[in-house]
This record gives sequence, structure tokens and C-alpha cells, in this order.
Amino acid sequence: MGFLAAPLLRRPLRRLKPFNRLQIILQHLNMSKTVDSSPEVLLEKKGCAGVITLNRPKTLNACTLSMIRLIYPQLKKWEQDPDTFLIIIKGAGDKAFCAGGDIRAVTEAGRSGNRLTEDFFREEYILNNAIGTCQKPYVALIDGITMGGGVGLSVHGQFRVATEKTVFAMPETAIGLFPDVGGGYFLPRLSGKLGYFLALTGFRLKGRDVYKAGVATHFIEAEKMAAVEKDLLELKSPSRENVAGILDSYHKKCKLDQEKEFILGEHMDKINSLFSANSMEEIIQKLSKDGSPFALKQLETITKMSPTSLKITFRQLTEGASLSLQDVLIMEYRLSQACMRGHDFYEGVRAVLIDKDQSPKWKPATLEEVTDEFLDSCFKSLGSNDLELQ
Repeated sequence: MGFLAAPLLRRPLRRLKPFNRLQIILQHLNMSKTVDSSPEVLLEKKGCAGVITLNRPKTLNACTLSMIRLIYPQLKKWEQDPDTFLIIIKGAGDKAFCAGGDIRAVTEAGRSGNRLTEDFFREEYILNNAIGTCQKPYVALIDGITMGGGVGLSVHGQFRVATEKTVFAMPETAIGLFPDVGGGYFLPRLSGKLGYFLALTGFRLKGRDVYKAGVATHFIEAEKMAAVEKDLLELKSPSRENVAGILDSYHKKCKLDQEKEFILGEHMDKINSLFSANSMEEIIQKLSKDGSPFALKQLETITKMSPTSLKITFRQLTEGASLSLQDVLIMEYRLSQACMRGHDFYEGVRAVLIDKDQSPKWKPATLEEVTDEFLDSCFKSLGSNDLELQ
């Protein structure tokens, strides 16, 4: 749905614990109620392309239901329009592409029994599917923070262009959710067990590492983004290959951080072995037994997360590895509604945003108490309320 977490004040934040970071991000989302006359999303036909600009820079372009309801029909229209040859999506301002969904609104709706908890996830996932099945080249310029719902607006498209300012993460397990928006599809398809690692720990990838991890398809300097967009817009009746040609050309010329090793490169063997398991409990056992500084650091992170979220996420990725994007989104819609019915999402948001005590009291408090029967109920069909995708 759109959860987020990221460094807003850069260096000072690096020293903060994960929940402190979450608190700062969520406070930014909390500001979303300020009155602003500018439209939340700009939809413009420019040259050969349809251009979507997420236009809520003060809230890190967090995506609202009203934005989804504007983007979806326009995307479908451009897909059918013979004069529109590609679609570009970007974020306004210089901090974020999109830091996630409007978590505050969903939390309040869940507490009051408002149907936004159904509509938001349903329509968000329908949009994610439309991006994943779009017949026109879809180019996401993911410059800045790209988390949660922002990942859903970008990762399923054909082209994702990262810059040195890109910060990618799926940190939902820290607030009683799971990496949704199709996370169950793309995460298990990353190299080895990297997707499991990112999903369970909420680890943040930055800059060229977003490309090296396989999340982005291209990497260029942030200062070249405007030039890339201009070149794409000036193409005459471009094919997918023409679009790829422009992006490839910029990517090849970009020398920034080229020599830098992938941040997780030296740990990939460990990640692949430690996160290869038949259960969440087995991963915990492996991390404890390994005892290396890297393993213990991940253990410390994971033990702060919601046990329910961890178990849901592990099964989501395991099942999602062999499902189509459509089947993953149907599964994730069921899971989203289970989280809305449950305890941990509201408790996670309370601990991070409302009371700010950074001490969520998860229920159940241990992995062992999250039973297979309970998990089965989360994954169960909602009957006539299941997500329907065309």
C-alpha cells in the first residue's frame, strides 16, 4: 500500500534506529492535511508521451486514493491512444518519487470502520496490474525516495531509471503490514534470496545499488533526468527499442559509482544460505547459529518486526514465486484485508506515529504463537469481495 521509510535529513538519520526513521517519515505524511490548491497529480500529453507527475512534494508524493482514481483511467486511455507511444511517471520536488501510500488515511479509516480500507488497496492493486500489463513502454523516473506504494507505481513497468538520490525499501514488516503492491511477485524474482532479505528486514538500497539489485533497469545522474525526459518526448513514433536505446545510451555514459561494489555483494552468499529456509523460525535459527556480525545485525532487526507480518511475508514470497502478477495481487488483497482486521498494523502505527514510544506491543508477541491455522485464514478467499482484475 504504500508504506515508506527513508532518510529525509540524510546523515543524522543514519544514526537513528529504524523506528525513529519511520516516525520522521510518518510525521511527514501526517502533514498531508495542509491545504494546498495545486493538483495532487498532473496528467499531461507532451510530445509522443503521456506524462504522470505525482505532485505532493511536501508529503514525499505519498499516493492517495484520489490520485489513484485520476491515474488509472488516464493510463488506460493513453494505452489505447494511437498518438501516445510511451508513458512516463515521475515525482515533483527533489526528495522523492513516491514514499508510499497515504497510511494515515488508511489507519483512520480502519479504526472507524470506513470502507477506504477496502477501496484503497483494491484500486491501488488494480493500478499496479494496469502498469504491469501496459502495452505501451512505461518509464518510471525513480529519482529520490521510492518505497511501498511508490515501488508499486514503478517496478512493474518496463523501465525504471534510478539515480544517486534513489532510496528503495519495502519496510512494511516494521508496522504490522507486508511488502504488498506486487511485492510477492517481484521480490522472490530478484537474485537468490535477496528479495526475502529486503522484505523481512526492510533494508534500504541507495543509488546504483538499486540498479545492481535488479530493481531498476537503468542508472543515470539525477542532473541528467530532465535531459532524458526531453529526449524521450522528442522521439517520433518510438518503438520499445527506441525508448530502450535512449535509456541505454545515458546509462552507459554514466560513470557515477561505477567502480563501487554492490553494498550487499560480500554478503550475498550468506543471504542466500541464511534466508533459504522452510519457515520463518528456521531463518531465525540460522541467523542465531551463524553468529557473524552480519547475521546478528539482521537478527536484531528482524526481532523488532511484527511476528505476524514476518510469517505472512515469508509465505507471501514463497507462494508468489510461482504465481502470475495477477494472482499475487489477488493474494495480497486478501492479506491486506486480514491486516486491516488485525491488531498489529494499528499498533505499529500507534508506536511509530501517534504515541511515538517506538515500542510496539505485537499480538501475538512470538513467531511460534502465529499459527498455521491463523495464516491460512489470512490467505483464504474473500468470496465475492475478492479482488477482480480484467
